[in-house]
Amino acid sequence: MALISAWPLVSPILFFLRCFSSSTASSGGGVFQFDIEGSSAVSVQEATVIRGQQQAVATGSWVPFAERCQEGFYRTSSGKCSPCNCNGNANRCLDGSGTCVDCQRNTTGEHCEQCPDGFIGDIVGGVPTFCQPCPCPLPALANFAVACYRKSGSVRCVCKENYAGPNCERCAPGYYGNPLLIGSTCKKCDCSGNSDPNLIFEDCDEVTGQCRNCLRNTTGFKCERCAPGYYGDARVAKNCTECNCGGRMCDSQTGECLADSPEVSSGTDCPTISCDKCIWDLTDDIRLAVLAIDESKSTLLSISTGVAAQKRLNDLNITATHLQAAMSEKKNNAVLWTIQVDDAEDEMNDFLREAAILDEQGNEASSRGLLIQRETTETNNRATQLVQQLGNMRDNIQEIGSKIKYYTIQQELSPEEIAQKLNVAEEMLKEIKRRKPFTNERQRANEEEDAAEELLQKVEEFHERYNDTRSLVSDVLEQLSDQDVKLSDLEEAIDQALDHVLRTEDINKKNTASLQRREEQDEKIKEQINEVNDILLSATTILAGPQKVNSELSEIIKNVSGFYAEIDGAKKELQEKLANLSLFDDDLVEKAMQHAHNLRRLADELDWNLHGVDANGLVQRAINASNVYENIAGYIEEANKAALLALNTTNQVNDAAVGIDTQIIYHKGKSNELLNRAIELHRTADDRNDLTIADTSRHVNGTLARMNALRSQLMRAITKMQSAEPVEARERLEQAKLKTAEAVSATMTVTQATIPMDENVRLWSQNLQDFQHNSAAYNSAVHSAGDAVKKLTEVFPQLLDKLRRVEQKAPANNISSSIQRIRELIAQTRSVASKVQVSMMFGGQSAVEVNPKINVEELKSFTSMSLYIKLEKDNPQLAASPDRFILYLGNKNAKNYIGLAIKNDNLVYIYNLGDQDVEIPLDAKPVSTWPSYFSIIKIERIGRHGKMFLTVPSLSSTDEEKFIKKGEVLGPGSLLNLEPENAVFYVGGVPQDFKLPPGLNLPGFIGCLELAALNDEVISLYNFKHVYNIDTTTSPPCARNKLAFTQSRAVSYFFDGSGYALARNIERRGRFSQVTRFDIEVRTPTDNGLILLMVNGSMFFSLEMHNGFLYLRYDFGFSTGPVLLEDSMKKAQINDAKFHEISIIYHNSKKMILVVDRRHIKSVDNERTAMPFTDIYIGGAPAEILHSSISSHLAGSIGFKGCMKGFQFQKKDFNLLEEPGTLGISYGCPEDSLMSRKAYFNGESFIASSQKLSLFTEFEGGFNFRTLQPNGLLFYYSEGSDVLSISMDRGAVVLNASGTKIQSPDRNYNDGKTHFIVTSITPERYELTVDDKKQSKKNPTKDNAGKSLDSNKKFYFGGSPLRTQQANFTGCISNAYFTWLDQEVEVEDFQKYSEKVQASLYGCPVESPPVALLHKKGKNSSKAKGNRNKKVGRDKDKLSQPSSGLKKLYQEVNMQRDPQCHLPMNPKAIEHAYQFGGTANSRQEFDHIPKDFNERAQFSISLKTHSSHGMIFYVSDQKENNFMALFVAHGRLVFMFNAGHQKIRIKSQEKYNDGLWHNVIFIRGKNIGRLIIDGLRVLEEPFSSNANTWQVTEPLYIGGVAPGKAVKNIQINSVYSFSGCLSNLQLNGKSITSASQTFSVTPCFEGPSEAGTYFSSEGGYVVLDESFSLGLKFEVVFEIRPRSSSGILLHGHSVNGEYLNMHMRNGQVTVKLNNGIRDFSTSVTLKQSLCDGRWHRIAVIRDANVVQLDVDSEVNHVVGPLNPRAIDHREPVFIGGVPESLLTSSLTTRNSFIGCIRNFMIDEKPVSFSKAALVSGAVSINTCPAA
Repeated sequence: MALISAWPLVSPILFFLRCFSSSTASSGGGVFQFDIEGSSAVSVQEATVIRGQQQAVATGSWVPFAERCQEGFYRTSSGKCSPCNCNGNANRCLDGSGTCVDCQRNTTGEHCEQCPDGFIGDIVGGVPTFCQPCPCPLPALANFAVACYRKSGSVRCVCKENYAGPNCERCAPGYYGNPLLIGSTCKKCDCSGNSDPNLIFEDCDEVTGQCRNCLRNTTGFKCERCAPGYYGDARVAKNCTECNCGGRMCDSQTGECLADSPEVSSGTDCPTISCDKCIWDLTDDIRLAVLAIDESKSTLLSISTGVAAQKRLNDLNITATHLQAAMSEKKNNAVLWTIQVDDAEDEMNDFLREAAILDEQGNEASSRGLLIQRETTETNNRATQLVQQLGNMRDNIQEIGSKIKYYTIQQELSPEEIAQKLNVAEEMLKEIKRRKPFTNERQRANEEEDAAEELLQKVEEFHERYNDTRSLVSDVLEQLSDQDVKLSDLEEAIDQALDHVLRTEDINKKNTASLQRREEQDEKIKEQINEVNDILLSATTILAGPQKVNSELSEIIKNVSGFYAEIDGAKKELQEKLANLSLFDDDLVEKAMQHAHNLRRLADELDWNLHGVDANGLVQRAINASNVYENIAGYIEEANKAALLALNTTNQVNDAAVGIDTQIIYHKGKSNELLNRAIELHRTADDRNDLTIADTSRHVNGTLARMNALRSQLMRAITKMQSAEPVEARERLEQAKLKTAEAVSATMTVTQATIPMDENVRLWSQNLQDFQHNSAAYNSAVHSAGDAVKKLTEVFPQLLDKLRRVEQKAPANNISSSIQRIRELIAQTRSVASKVQVSMMFGGQSAVEVNPKINVEELKSFTSMSLYIKLEKDNPQLAASPDRFILYLGNKNAKNYIGLAIKNDNLVYIYNLGDQDVEIPLDAKPVSTWPSYFSIIKIERIGRHGKMFLTVPSLSSTDEEKFIKKGEVLGPGSLLNLEPENAVFYVGGVPQDFKLPPGLNLPGFIGCLELAALNDEVISLYNFKHVYNIDTTTSPPCARNKLAFTQSRAVSYFFDGSGYALARNIERRGRFSQVTRFDIEVRTPTDNGLILLMVNGSMFFSLEMHNGFLYLRYDFGFSTGPVLLEDSMKKAQINDAKFHEISIIYHNSKKMILVVDRRHIKSVDNERTAMPFTDIYIGGAPAEILHSSISSHLAGSIGFKGCMKGFQFQKKDFNLLEEPGTLGISYGCPEDSLMSRKAYFNGESFIASSQKLSLFTEFEGGFNFRTLQPNGLLFYYSEGSDVLSISMDRGAVVLNASGTKIQSPDRNYNDGKTHFIVTSITPERYELTVDDKKQSKKNPTKDNAGKSLDSNKKFYFGGSPLRTQQANFTGCISNAYFTWLDQEVEVEDFQKYSEKVQASLYGCPVESPPVALLHKKGKNSSKAKGNRNKKVGRDKDKLSQPSSGLKKLYQEVNMQRDPQCHLPMNPKAIEHAYQFGGTANSRQEFDHIPKDFNERAQFSISLKTHSSHGMIFYVSDQKENNFMALFVAHGRLVFMFNAGHQKIRIKSQEKYNDGLWHNVIFIRGKNIGRLIIDGLRVLEEPFSSNANTWQVTEPLYIGGVAPGKAVKNIQINSVYSFSGCLSNLQLNGKSITSASQTFSVTPCFEGPSEAGTYFSSEGGYVVLDESFSLGLKFEVVFEIRPRSSSGILLHGHSVNGEYLNMHMRNGQVTVKLNNGIRDFSTSVTLKQSLCDGRWHRIAVIRDANVVQLDVDSEVNHVVGPLNPRAIDHREPVFIGGVPESLLTSSLTTRNSFIGCIRNFMIDEKPVSFSKAALVSGAVSINTCPAA
């Protein structure tokens, strides 16, 4: 306390010391640590007070002995020094005001708290610590902003006058330049005053500055001279006048006519020279160039070269030398000062650390003193207690002695007793002495006494201080008295406040009473409002009538418009037909039109019949599916009548519409007037509460009167419309009747044939409704079925022949479309027929030729077939000849086949692979012991290995007997080579003219057969080509007991991807309620498929499987558009071939919940809306639904393939096969269909499994493969140092077994076709067989024979995660198998493999080769389409071949290759074909437009695309009033142009976004427009227009338009750039090849492509938008596939010289940084080449000064110097290259990257290059060539 009292004497000394140490109070507690004696006894509170006073001293504010404050402080008006408040950006401030001086780091303001104009702070909110130049568009290097600010995390720029854009990245209107180029600025357009005077700014190109529209007969870059044919002054006088030289040229300034070219003297052979306009333009240019050269020459000559100039240069040189030396010395001094400052800083830091340590030690000592004080007090207390206890003990002893004496006297003890007791007492005394119980206590007492004395001394010392403290009591009391006075004042204030509160309560009471009165008034007002509302409601109800009439009138207008459009369309169709009649024979054309009329209705009827087939297992459904074609012609006559009636009605409505149109407009106006009056009435009711009921009644009565008048007018209009029936319509109707009558007569034969069939179907339906094994009804139905099948076999081929003949002769488009539609429906019907699960009875002479429904190529290496069989044992023919034929699948020449037969009481499986037969008899179960009900047979063949299964079920339980027999081919063959055109599939018997092989040449089968599956496809006998001798009267089908095989069939439904189930009116089983629920179980191995779909107009609900996970999207009319709910966290994978229970719960009409296997996956909220659906599609949907307006919202349009069961709505079950809308599904869940025998690999994927046995023992394995890539690893296995691999090398197959290589002689196995590999390893030889071509070598090592492993070893298909020399495989692998001793031969189920990395286990998207593709389309398409495809194919070949003159050069450019790279530097591309897309305005611009373009414009172009929308061609005038366009809309081609104010639109009916080349011609003539597609589709539209008024100007746009163009005339989706390839552009028969400007267009690459961004060898880069930046901490991950070993991958830089650069150099990846201190870098070099044609993953992670580089898991890192002042900058990021001006000299790699980049991510956030700020150079954003 004394120290505090003496503070005024000590403070100057402390301040001096503080100034000496240049240190302020820190967290250590102050500048000094006072050593106060006895400080350990100071309380914590007192210590805190003292430290606070010390801190106040340290930051002291009183300077009695200093004339000025030190740096960082300023003197206030009171004379004290206060710290400057400059936010760390200045060290000095002005005395008195504290205003900061010399703000650093680009800051300004009184306290350096602001950024000056053109700068922006480093933080979003608060005071900046650093201001950097605005990035507008580039900081420091190109900053054109007056100011900038942040908004929503982005920087917004306030641009200078000449600039525009959010980042000042472009020039403002009227200026030109490129602000993104360093050094470039925006300059004002200079068009010499000859631009359009109506424009605010002069119109010039925004980049080059070239004037666009020169007026007043001027031309030139700046409109600076008169146009050719004119003379005068274009700049000043602006008087360009036409030359008066009779068509010859004149001098551009004087107008003097120029002489003609000199005449050639006669007698010579020189031709006459005629100078055109180009020569005179060239002459003018040369004259101007000479003038410029003369000016430059005079300027150069004016430069002084004398002695004075030389001396001046020498002086400058000497001055520069001196400056260099001075600057060098200055630099050295600066370095020395920097070192000294750093040393001083280190010393100061050490001093501060020591002060902090001392402070901590003082605190610890104080704590220990307090602890000792407490312990001493406790010890003193214990000693006092001990002394007191000892005194008590002494008194007790004395008392005991006296009592002993007393008792001795009183009790007269005998001497013996006394002696005895004394002895006992002595013993006790000895015991006490022996124990010495008080020795330790005595010692402790002494120690405590000493401690107590010390403590007492300290207490006395503290007592002295206490006395000092008491001297301050008077001061404290004085302060307390002051506080007491203040409390009194406060009490008075509280009393006054209480009075105010009382007065307030009185006022509140008055207000409450007033409020109650107001509420009563409000109640009265509400009653009056309710009355008014009732009146308004009545008025609204009355007005509903006129509104309804108005809506009916609007509907009539719509209907009339539709009828008019239909009539107009019919008129066009008749005109087309009349035009075509002149080209063909009259009779032939009439017949073709009749067939077209018939076929359109045939297609509709066939489509209707398809929906009646549900394949539920009953005979009725089977026969209905088989004979669905027979009812096609039954309703043709009714359809014709309906068409005539519709035509009649249409004509009436069309004629009546003309008269009623004006009346409708008049009535609509009246309705609007009435509605406005009603609105005014409502407004009056709101404004005036005193409106009476009588007034309202008058308004209502008036409304009723007007409504009645309107109704009477409407009735009169309807009467007029009904009475209208023009003579012309009746004449057209009579002509249509004559044509229709002829068509009806042509179909009478088919009608007569189908009438009995229809009657039979009706009878079958009646007989089978109550079918309970009723023999009579069953036989009757079967007999009818036999007749129908027999008639079907006769009618159906005739129908197909007629289709072919009509198709060949058809001239009109609608015939081809009708034929194609019928073919599609027939194919769909065959798919339905394949699922009919009904047997056929064979009597020994009957046979069925089945359509196998599978590509024979898929049967080559693996064949699996299952069927049900039941023998008719009591048939006498079977007893006489028990050996019977069952089936044959093979070629007609009895080579390469598989078959089944019964021989010698055994079931025998026979197959032939081209050499000899293999017979496998099942002798374990003789046929004679088979039961009298159905058994199931399954036969398999894997390569040369065959196997047969027999399963005999039990009728009373689920028990089964199973029998297996195996065999194999001994010869070399392993493939079943079936020829598609010669392959046949006979069941039960064969035709008489067919010769079976000897092993199967047996009598026909007797009994019932039912096919089940062929490979993975469900198949049925009812999907037949022909039937022979099927007599259902004598041989009815056998009923198969459903109890057998029920376990896997009863509750499951099988979907093959083509069918679907449709449950209509689902609310019949349950209602949509507050909780709506759908449940279903699915099982599938596929990746994609539609599970549930509900549609109502544009509203929909879809549940799909996308890449193996659920994808739910729905829209119930929400204002925000569709809602997406997907399993983005990958919680539940569906495609694992296991049943998964899926539940969709819609809660409270606003929350959608997805549950899988009773586990919540995800939920999402939406607007409160009820589900607006009645029907639901399950497992798929019709094509017209999938390709409707909802198609863009679906993840895909693929039907579900797999099994489903347990579909429920609101927990109510549905039997899907009993639903009338179900099509193409069947009972059961075949296990074979759920196996994954096929896998697709994308070049980065692989699958793996493991076995304990070694593959280097006796081993055989095989598999199919299919690919278009020449290289890739197919199979890999390693065992120690031994490796077994099968790979492709340049198209050949290579086996590598422990260093021994076997290579196939052929190198064409990458042809996209399926090939089969068999590998065999024995102790003697290694063998490789590819498509039955064997190669072998001796086994050099036999040490591995018989070796078995103790642990599992992995083998890989499609690639390997290990480092190998081969790239991973791209293509398909299927039907793989392995054989070991004592193990069964089984096809590998890839679904069971333990590792599956990026592999798809369903489907093979490898493209077929072009020849095979054309062949396939030629067989399955109509002739017209076949011709089109062939022509397209020729065009494609023509496109792909360069012209003879350029062929060699073209090949050399394309095949240019980096020697270190696997892929050529330039991918193979189609000559003169260009790829558009990637950005919204990708395009080419052409400036040349012919003079006669306005009269006739004929264009032709070739295109191919997969896109649904995009602009192909566009040209217009400046205001876009006149235009012509060709674009794609919803996949269809649309040709559109204007004729005056009318827009002509010609649209194709078919879609052309199929990825094939199509030739398109579009013509705008004088009065007609034509669109011709592939030379087959001709669409026309006449118009009336004046050609002189239709004028367009350059440029002509191809592939897209400039921003803002075409929006006026074209829908926005089609305004964006065309995504695809365009070629062979011709205008009026002349090719157009040289574009004036090109934007984001690359060559059209050949071969396969994939997603990614391609950087070509021409150079280019992508600048990311401002939302992405690289700061002090980031992670960048991307993948590359380079075509050059060197190039820049990524670059970022800042204004202060810091940068980050990632590049490749000779295959080495390097990251180099500069963080403001110095450069540092790290590199990774892979063992294999980085340029090997594979994708490689690169990751860069930075955390301040630590950078880690990861290339394909090879990791390296570097730790650079730490920059304590480092600041995050948002700077542009360049990908693939960088402008040369931004590269520093230390970066050796300056070339742009060549190759592909994909999956680019910054901080786990995907980067979309299509949204980049800038795409410069030849960069393809969305397409990356794969080869």
